[in-house]
Amino acid sequence: MFPSFLPSQVNQLKDIEAIAFVKSIERIALTTSLSQEPILTTYIHKGSGITPILLLHGFDSSILEFRLLLPLLATQNETWAVDLLGFGFTQRQKQIQYSPNSIKIHLYKFWKTLINQPIVLVGASMGGATAIDFTLTYPEVVKALVLINSLGYTYAPTWSKYLFPTFNSLAVEYLHQRHIWALNIGSILPNLEPKVLLAIQCAMLHQEMIGWHEAMISYVKSGGYSELADSISLLDKSTLILWGETDDMLPLKDAEKFHQDIANSRLIKLENCGHTPQIEQPQMTSQHIFQFLNYRKL
Repeated sequence: MFPSFLPSQVNQLKDIEAIAFVKSIERIALTTSLSQEPILTTYIHKGSGITPILLLHGFDSSILEFRLLLPLLATQNETWAVDLLGFGFTQRQKQIQYSPNSIKIHLYKFWKTLINQPIVLVGASMGGATAIDFTLTYPEVVKALVLINSLGYTYAPTWSKYLFPTFNSLAVEYLHQRHIWALNIGSILPNLEPKVLLAIQCAMLHQEMIGWHEAMISYVKSGGYSELADSISLLDKSTLILWGETDDMLPLKDAEKFHQDIANSRLIKLENCGHTPQIEQPQMTSQHIFQFLNYRKL
């Protein structure tokens, strides 16, 4: 049985590994300063090890983007993934203003409640910006960083051209409709690879959660991580930068800038890989993370 809090569309999943991953999603009520009611927060926890790994997903995404990477990491490490506030399957409450600051407050509460020891923080795309912001605020919590095609210098991907201030609602609906269009087209193409259809299903499942539309508008209005760039050079944590060379959302020059500005960093460029190495090359991504952890003795 799937967790009861997930949208009914979850029953359309056919991939055995994806089904097993989704069935392992858990939920906890976190009391924060953001609202009077606890926030029902979704996460996955697998494996064991000395230093836990915490995975942070990208914009308009969920922990499902780690369905391939997390099980690999969990073979050697205690590994967590959490749906950030306003995203994924974590509860959205009307009274909360969704912004990098509220995301950070919620994330700290999650860490404090369930992990409460220093971690290796892994952030993909927007999750990378979240990881940087979190580390700068709570340096005692983070032992090391892994940034995967991270947001930071180019503060918004290419779809941001659709986000005009007076058309936020329309722009958010565009994000929803593009996934529906892709799913509808994909379902009638006879030669479409099953993994492509699965990727579309996983990418849009969280959009059926109550409050998705309103939370997305709230986050867009906050400006996101547009002011993060000037703070990146302040990072003093050992950092692994993984970057798909064919990323069509964030420029490769951003990877070089991360490497230049973060003093204790290593950059690895992944050939024949785009914006999501955790999905496109999970084996290679996990190997690089393991090598990084072993070299740093984490």
